Amino acid sequence: MAPPARRPAQRVAPCRSVGPGRLCRGRLARPGVERGDHVGASPVDRARPGSKHHLIVDRHGTPLAVTLTGGNRHDVTQLLPLLDTVPPIRGLRGRPRRRPRRLYADRDYDFDKYRRLLWKRGIKPMIARRGVAHGSGLGKVRWVVERAFAWLHQFKRLRIRYERRADIHQGLLELACSLICLRRLRTSF
Repeated sequence: MAPPARRPAQRVAPCRSVGPGRLCRGRLARPGVERGDHVGASPVDRARPGSKHHLIVDRHGTPLAVTLTGGNRHDVTQLLPLLDTVPPIRGLRGRPRRRPRRLYADRDYDFDKYRRLLWKRGIKPMIARRGVAHGSGLGKVRWVVERAFAWLHQFKRLRIRYERRADIHQGLLELACSLICLRRLRTSF
């Protein structure tokens, strides 16, 4: 059999200069830049890359720590690194707390390995079990986290990720958390 015939090279239309990159056939073409950091296949739309925001809040919904990962990472992989980034929180008296007393989470975090690791850290895991019917009562507490995500995604730049670099998006996440904390402080006095 003869090898398949090669097609002649197609001529690409010349690019016109637009800003720091070049606009070629409706796409921004920059040498060496394809996708940003912390971007993986989206679990919802597999054709597009995506990223996830992981958030830990106090009982009132004030953000304590936030991280950014690719969309194809499981939530539970960020549980311990997120707990490590919680700053010391001063109460009414005594030493500042470095870890929460209890951790409320949904079924995504239901792994015995992580439950044991939380117990070793002195944190009581209040995690919904998989395969158990709803109605355990944990939803009465976990809605605070969903409300905090709603506050976080009021910022348009966080709802849809426009930045290619993860450090810039992480900075915007932390800025949004700071603004949420400031708003919470204003309403508490």
